[in-house]
Amino acid sequence: MEYKNLDLTRKLRHHLHMHPELSNQEIWTKQHLIDFLKAHTKLEIVDKGRWFYAIYRAGEDKKNIAFRADFDALPIEETILLPYASKIPGVSHKCGHDGHSACLAGFALEIDQKGADKNIFFLFQHAEETGDGALQCVSFIKENHIEEIFAFHNMSGMALNSVHVIDGTAHCASKGMTIHMEGTPAHASQPEDGVNPAFAIAKIIDAIPRLTSSMNNKGLVLCTVVQVNVGESAFGVSASKGELLLTIRAFYEEELDKLQKNLENLSLSLSEQYGLKTSFSYRDIFPETVNDKESSDKIRQVCQKKGIPLVEMKEAFRASEDFGHYLKETKGAICYIGNGEDYPHIHTVKYDFPDEIIEIAVELFKGLAKL
Repeated sequence: MEYKNLDLTRKLRHHLHMHPELSNQEIWTKQHLIDFLKAHTKLEIVDKGRWFYAIYRAGEDKKNIAFRADFDALPIEETILLPYASKIPGVSHKCGHDGHSACLAGFALEIDQKGADKNIFFLFQHAEETGDGALQCVSFIKENHIEEIFAFHNMSGMALNSVHVIDGTAHCASKGMTIHMEGTPAHASQPEDGVNPAFAIAKIIDAIPRLTSSMNNKGLVLCTVVQVNVGESAFGVSASKGELLLTIRAFYEEELDKLQKNLENLSLSLSEQYGLKTSFSYRDIFPETVNDKESSDKIRQVCQKKGIPLVEMKEAFRASEDFGHYLKETKGAICYIGNGEDYPHIHTVKYDFPDEIIEIAVELFKGLAKL
C-alpha cells in the first residue's frame, strides 16, 4: 500500500472515530466518506440515502465483484484517552466499523490509482449492529449483477495481522424475541380474582434448557433471557402484564425457526391455560452467515501469496453478522483480521480499532481483486 494512501486512510479512520453515529443515524459519517472519495478518487458514487457505494469500472464485459464495510457505532461511552476520541457523549466506535470503512476507502484509493481488470463495487453500509442495514442494501447485489462479495471484521484474541477463515457457517443466526402477555389486575390480597402472567412466564423460562438441548437439535441452539418485566411496583396490586425478552440463536437457521415456533406454541398453550392474551414481536434479526468455499479459498490463496499468517477457524462465531443477507444472493466470504491476542475485545470500553491492521486489510482486498 502506498504510504500516502496509508496516511490518508489512517487520518480518515481517526476522523470517523471522532464523529460516531448510531445505527440508522449515520448522516455525517456517510457524507464524510462520500466527500473523501470525491476528493481523492475519480470513482462513480451512487448515493442510496442511508448508504452508498462507489464503482471502479473496467468494462462491460468484466466480472462484477464487491467489497463491503459497515460504518455505524455503539451506545458506549468513550473512556480511554485518545487524541481522536469520540466527541459524541455516550456513543463510540467500539466495534471497529470506523476501521472497516476507512480500510475500504483506502482500498478504493489504491484501485483508483492502479486500476483493476474487474468492475469493483465498494459498498459502504449502515446499521450493521441492529441487523437491518444489509437487509436494506441487499438489492444492491441483483441490481448490479454482483458475482462475488467479500468483507472482513477485526477480532481480538487473534494474533495481530493474522487472517482467520472458515468454510460454511461463520456466524450464527439470531433474533431478539419479545413475548407480551396480558391478564387482568386484582388486589394483592385477592390474587385469585385476577390473571397474573408471572406463572406462565416462569414456565417458559423453565422450558428453555429442554428446547435448546443438544439432544433435541443437530447444531448449537441458544436462548438467552435478556429481561423479565412483570407487573408494576405497587405492592397492593397483583401483576396483570408481563414481557419476556429473549435472544434466540442457532448455528442452523432452520433450527432458529424451530426454536421460535416452539416458544410461540408453548406461550400460546400457557396463555390458554391461564387465560392470558399473548403476542410476539421481533427485532435485531440476523441470518446465518455462510461462506462459500470457493470464496474462502481465494482468501487462503491471497494470504499464501502475500505471506499473511492464515489460521483455519474450527467453529463459527456465536455472535451474528448481517453480511449473511448478501451471501444468500451471491457467493462470497467474510474473514477476520486479528487485533492481537491480548488486545481489548470489541464492544468493551477499552477497545479502539488498531491502525496496524489497515495495510493488511487493504492488501488482502487488493489480492482478492486480482483473482
